[in-house]
Amino acid sequence: MKNRQFLAHVLGFVGLGGCATVDPKLDYNRVAQAVQSATGVSITVDPEDESMAQAGVAEILQNGITADEAVRLCVLNNPRLQAAFLRVGIGRADVVQSGLFSNPGLAVTLRFPDGGGLADFEVSLAQNIAELWQIKHRRRTTERDLDQTILTLAREASSAAYNAHSAYVRALQMDRRLEIARENLMIAEQLVTLAAARQEAGSGTEVDVNLVRAERVSLDVASRTSWVAAVEARTNLSKVLGIATLPGDLLLTDPLPETVHLTFTPEQLVEAARTNRPDLKAADAVTQSSAARLVYERSRCLKTVELGISMERGERAAGDPVSTDYVTGPTLNLELPLFDQNQAQIARAEFELLQARYLKEAMDREIVQEAWAVHARAKTAFETSGFMRNELLPLREKGLTLAREAYRVGSTTLLTVLDAQRRLLEARAGYVDVQAAAGLARIDLERIAGQPFARLSAPREPIQSLTSENKP
Repeated sequence: MKNRQFLAHVLGFVGLGGCATVDPKLDYNRVAQAVQSATGVSITVDPEDESMAQAGVAEILQNGITADEAVRLCVLNNPRLQAAFLRVGIGRADVVQSGLFSNPGLAVTLRFPDGGGLADFEVSLAQNIAELWQIKHRRRTTERDLDQTILTLAREASSAAYNAHSAYVRALQMDRRLEIARENLMIAEQLVTLAAARQEAGSGTEVDVNLVRAERVSLDVASRTSWVAAVEARTNLSKVLGIATLPGDLLLTDPLPETVHLTFTPEQLVEAARTNRPDLKAADAVTQSSAARLVYERSRCLKTVELGISMERGERAAGDPVSTDYVTGPTLNLELPLFDQNQAQIARAEFELLQARYLKEAMDREIVQEAWAVHARAKTAFETSGFMRNELLPLREKGLTLAREAYRVGSTTLLTVLDAQRRLLEARAGYVDVQAAAGLARIDLERIAGQPFARLSAPREPIQSLTSENKP
């Protein structure tokens, strides 16, 4: 009966870790939710399922891509990002491991009597019970490390999403500049036709015809240069998205973003960043992880306290060659912390905690400065884009129309027409660049705030200005 009880104790210890499994699916979902919160784009994170990624890429590319689809494509099809996502699985495995007790030790000793007969034996089973008070701190540390990993990956994925969106806007910018260059070439050809007609009618000269033909050649060169820039921008977008589609076959279905008005202040941008930024949350998670690690290291001043049970065959009675008496009892193996009291690791954990707090404070200060700069840049780009669209472009178009009509009836020179045309072309190209700058500034605002622009622009309660916080 005692043998059976001892065997039951052994099997019970062995079965403690038998049900431990590693399943990071919920952690992948946390990454996806954090990315969606930061970018507004719904994604699926499962780096272990390659077929799902391939099917998603094919579906997105089927009928052209929008800016949001470019973001999803980047996350799905970026091998480095998929490899980074696997850090979540590694972190979950560490959490599971941290919750497991170390394996018990089993010792068997045989002693053979000099006079012959059955050997005496001793069996002991011991477990380090110091883990009873250490394991909760150890698990809390790895859980905070996993939180940090998830938030860091969310920031990396969000940064990749912002880069993909920016590359999409730049490709749209170069496409539009190519369209304008070709439209400008058509305008120049119309002017060549007008100058030739005036020459035939006797009211124009060969000098005028040569001037407009030279202008047309210059615009032809500009059109070719714009075509190369558009190809390079599309190629860069394909690289960011990780696809092999030829630049000319990549269909971008979104237009350049329209001008909007900023409805939030730099202070509100900072407030949103402090609430939503994954990297700021990750810095906070580092602080919490360092604090948890400090508690864990302090709990390890006494690292080993082994408690167990032992069983041995009792002394044989005189003349009795086979004994059936067994002796069982508890055992205790205690480490004496005379030299190593874990003081070095405790000090290391204290330094790491202090370091984490400084780094978080530095990041917060950088966010404040960057938020004001990006807000100013975005505000200027939005206002300039609206001014050029509503005032400058109509004036330049009207000026060219009037100059051409005046030239046709002979009331002005060709130089006036060429000057009006050049100013219009510069205004059109400048408007596209400002429009793209506004779109990129909008992406920067999302990056700073850690949330979509639509949510950032939603109505909110006014907050106290940073510049008046210290006023009495």
